[in-house]
Amino acid sequence: MNRIVVQYFASLRQERGVSEELVETSAGNVRDLYDELSKRSNAPSFRNIVRVAVNDQLVGWSTPLSDGDTVVFLTPFGGG
Repeated sequence: MNRIVVQYFASLRQERGVSEELVETSAGNVRDLYDELSKRSNAPSFRNIVRVAVNDQLVGWSTPLSDGDTVVFLTPFGGG
């Protein structure tokens, strides 16, 4: 089991009700972690519009996870 810090912003933070959580998971990659978290919260998966960063680097969905990683799920945002 890996212990992963997961951070949420914008609509994902509202959906989850927290900005950060420590997750114990057997997910091997970012995709599996996101799907696991979506199932836990019974929330729809918006993976097709979400970007992900691991340890401050934007990564792809197949990126492997390691114990102690920090994962950030980012929804599209606009500025003005």
